[in-house]
Amino acid sequence: MNHGARRALTQLIRNHPKRSLVLKPSQRWSSTYETRQWSTPLARTLADAIKVTGPIPIAAFMRQVLTSPEGGYYTTRPAGDGEVFGKKGDFVTSPEISQVFGELVGIWTIAEWMAQGRKSSGVQLMEVGPGKGTLMDDMLRTFRNFKSFTSSIEAIYLVEASPTLREVQKQRLCGDATMEETEIGHKSTCKYFNVPVIWVEDIRLLPHEEDKTPFIIAHEFFDALPIHAFESIPPSPENQPPQDTIMTPTGPTKLHKPLKPANTPQWRELMVTLNPKAIDEDLPNEPEFTLTLAKASTPSSLVIPEISPRYRALKSQAGSTVEISPESRIYASDFARRIGGASQPPRTSSRSASAQPAPAKRIPSGAALIMDYGTMNTIPVNSLRGIQHHRKVPPLSAPGQVDVSADVDFTALAEAAIEESEGVEVHGPVEQGDFLQTMGITERMQQLLKHEKDEERRKTLETGWQRLVEKGGGGMGKIYKFMAIVPENEGKRRPVGFGGGIEL
Repeated sequence: MNHGARRALTQLIRNHPKRSLVLKPSQRWSSTYETRQWSTPLARTLADAIKVTGPIPIAAFMRQVLTSPEGGYYTTRPAGDGEVFGKKGDFVTSPEISQVFGELVGIWTIAEWMAQGRKSSGVQLMEVGPGKGTLMDDMLRTFRNFKSFTSSIEAIYLVEASPTLREVQKQRLCGDATMEETEIGHKSTCKYFNVPVIWVEDIRLLPHEEDKTPFIIAHEFFDALPIHAFESIPPSPENQPPQDTIMTPTGPTKLHKPLKPANTPQWRELMVTLNPKAIDEDLPNEPEFTLTLAKASTPSSLVIPEISPRYRALKSQAGSTVEISPESRIYASDFARRIGGASQPPRTSSRSASAQPAPAKRIPSGAALIMDYGTMNTIPVNSLRGIQHHRKVPPLSAPGQVDVSADVDFTALAEAAIEESEGVEVHGPVEQGDFLQTMGITERMQQLLKHEKDEERRKTLETGWQRLVEKGGGGMGKIYKFMAIVPENEGKRRPVGFGGGIEL
C-alpha cells in the first residue's frame, strides 16, 4: 500500500466506522413507521439513522449489530440462556467441540517458543476475541506440563469488548481471584500459575515493547470484523454533469471541487438501506433491511479498493465485486509490528492518541496463529452470513440477535503483515484438517479414548475430533484455515504444521 493510501485509509477508519449513529430530533416519520413492530430495538435505531443519513455501509451495520452498547450481539446479551457460544447459543466453535483443539494450539505455541531459542522471560500470551475462554483455558492446562515455558510468561492479555464475556472468561481462567479496573481495562490472576490476566477492549491499548515475545492467538476473530463491499460499474455516459455531492456517514456533503464524470470503470459501495416492501408496504415476512448499490461515490469507495493491486486489477472488469475488511488489515499489521518491529516509524498524524508507537525490534520474536474460515487465495465475494440457533438466517435480520460474519481474506492479512514489518514472514493458509493431523490429533485422541471407560463420553470424543478434521459433509477440516506470522528467517525454518518439524 502506498503511503498516501495508508494515511487516507487510517483517517477513514478513525473518523467514521466507530462514530455513533446520530438522529435529528426534528425528523418526523409516517404513522406506519411510528407504529411498526420492529424485530428488535436496535432495528428501530438503525432505521432511524438510515432515515436521516441515507444508506449506511455494511461495516457500520456490522459494527452496530455486533458491538453496540445498546443491543449489540456480543456486548449486551446476558449470560445463561443468552449465551452466543455452545449448544445453548447460536453456534459451536472448535474449542467447544473438543479439548484437543486447544491442547494442540498450546503445543504449537510451545514448539514455536522452542524453535526461537526458549526465551526465559518476557513472553506474552495474547488472544483477541477469546469467546468463553475455552481455547485459552485448554492452552493453559497444556502449558502446566512445560514448567520452563510457564516460568517465562509475564502476562496473559485478552482483547474483549463484551463485559458479559469478560466475566465468563474471568471465572474460567481466574476462578475466585478478584478482578480490578486498570487504566487500560481490567486485571486478575491466572488460576493455573501466578501471572496476571489483563483485559483490554482494543489491542492497540497494549504497549509495544522491544524486548517482549508475544504469542498471539486469533480464533474466529477476523470473520466478525466489519467488511465493506464494492462493485465495479461501467464508465459514466458522455455529457453527464460533474458530481458535486458525496455521501458520508452524516449525510450528503458538498464537494469543494466536483468530480468529473469517469471515463473508466469506478467502484461503488454496497450499502444497507430500508426495505420499502417491509417499511412502506408493511408486507409480512419481508426483512426490514436490504442491500443497495450507492448511486454516487463514497469516501470508502474512493480509498479502500485502491489499497491493493489485487482489488485494482478487478476494477476494469465492470460487475466485479469485492469484500474488504480494513480493520482486519489493521489487526494483522499490529500483530506483525509486535513480532517483527515496525519497518517505518509511525506518523503521529495517522495514529490515534491511545495507540502505542511500535519501536524497531532488534531481534524479532514471538508468533501469531490465525484460525478462521475464509478463502485460500481469492477475494471473498457475497460471503456475508447470519447465524441464529445453529441455523443460517438472513444476515440483515433481527439486528443484535443474529451473529453476522464474513469470509476472511487470508491473502489480505498476509499482505498487511509483510507490508508493515520487514521482520516477519507469513506461512499458510493451510486447511484445519491438515494442520491438526500434523500436530498429532489422531495420536492424542487415541490416548484419551484408551483411558475413557464411559461409552457416551467415548462417542462424544470420537464424533468431536472427526468433525474437526473431516473435509466433507458437516466437517470443519476444509472450511477452516490456519495461518502463521513468525519472525523472518529467509524461509529457512517453516513452523510446525506449515511444513516444518518440532525442534528439540
